[in-house]
Amino acid sequence: MTIEKNRRFTYLALLSAVAIALNLLESIYIGPIFGVLRLGLANIAALLALKLMGRREMIIVNVMRVVIGNLLRGTIFSSTFWISSGGVILSSLVMLGMDKLDSSLLFTSIIGSIAHSSGQVLIVSFLYRQAGMAAILPYLLLGSIPTGILIGTIAKLVLTRIRPLKLK
Repeated sequence: MTIEKNRRFTYLALLSAVAIALNLLESIYIGPIFGVLRLGLANIAALLALKLMGRREMIIVNVMRVVIGNLLRGTIFSSTFWISSGGVILSSLVMLGMDKLDSSLLFTSIIGSIAHSSGQVLIVSFLYRQAGMAAILPYLLLGSIPTGILIGTIAKLVLTRIRPLKLK
């Protein structure tokens, strides 16, 4: 491996570790707001990976976060894992599209947050055969906007401080 490849791998590992740590921290200490809505702090690392390193690295960070986070919580392959995976898959796809369109970090975060909630509702509806879950979607989407703004703003602030590390 060259020095540049080692450097990229190190930053990818660090961003993955940050995403996993934030995911665990949020699930253990913060918990859901209003019983169903989480802040999505781990998405800060995913947004940073997208802007600093690229699309493939953002997907790696998100996959590592879901798999290792659920493994450490003891919920691997449970309904929690699949619900989380559904949200991450849909939000990752949407954020990839936003990146291709060269949208702002804040807008990407908001749309990603909305997609994450939508993906989770889709998986819950499928797993539990409850089409009525769609009734909660407007509330989740309404809550996704401020959380997307918060996460996007934090990611933007962090990005301005570490911009010299740009690896793309």
